Amino acid sequence: MEKEMEKEDRNALIALPIVFLAALGIAWAGSQGGATALGIPIFALAVAVTFIIQGIGFIAAYGLQTEKFYDLTGSITYISITLMAVILSPVSDGRSILLLILVVIWAGRLGAFLFLRVLKAGKDARFDELKVSFFRFLNTWMLQGLWVTFTLAAALSAITTNTRKELGLFALIGGLIWGFGFTIEATADAQKSQFRANPENKGEFIDTGLWSWSRHPNYFGEIVLWIGVAIIALPVLRGWQWVTLISPVFVTLLLTRISGVPILEKRADEKWGGQEDYEAYKAHTPVLIPRPPKSDSKKRQ
Repeated sequence: MEKEMEKEDRNALIALPIVFLAALGIAWAGSQGGATALGIPIFALAVAVTFIIQGIGFIAAYGLQTEKFYDLTGSITYISITLMAVILSPVSDGRSILLLILVVIWAGRLGAFLFLRVLKAGKDARFDELKVSFFRFLNTWMLQGLWVTFTLAAALSAITTNTRKELGLFALIGGLIWGFGFTIEATADAQKSQFRANPENKGEFIDTGLWSWSRHPNYFGEIVLWIGVAIIALPVLRGWQWVTLISPVFVTLLLTRISGVPILEKRADEKWGGQEDYEAYKAHTPVLIPRPPKSDSKKRQ
């Protein structure tokens, strides 16, 4: 066990420079053709501040041995650096203000939701083994910095670019897509919270509401809303700034291949695997993209 923990610590230590190199790469690409403040590209400055905030959060969290404000810190970072980019940019046009509003609404709602959830639960089980290790816990905070950087890349590039255009069809379409995704995510979270609040559902899995259409409708909604943000940003991106369109791709890969769906699916299989109603639910309900439930699926009434 001790050797395994040492190996995980080494892997976390090795991952840190990779995280920083990836962040430097996107900072360089997003800064091309962008505005500066005191000679420093605003995009790159936003990336630097992102990691500074995570570093401060880590120091406090490690010292207190708590993970309770991890997600809240992430949400605060989204709002802070987007606002900073708008304030520092020489021109704050309609596109910049629209993107700021959308980020604030999304991050504010999700941050409050996750913070209240962890306070009610008392802890986040994901961090039980991580927070006792300096390097592994540090790595989770730096990965959150990379998450914020990549997710916000297209929006930050559009806010800080020297290329300006009036809001048009792309903004309308992107805004509608964002609204659809946000509604799906918020509704799914609310339905699951309400389900868990009912004592009769203790130890059960949710298969009602949007959760009867998808096993992870909240993640579907989040992916869709960031596609909307990328579409809003699209008309003003130039040259290397096109790299920042990795934003929705990154969110999709992260949620479906790394930290989201795979972990929750594994936990669900460990908890309910083999149960007739759960296996029927899995067989008839898509993992991510919603579709109407099949009439022959077995549901709890």
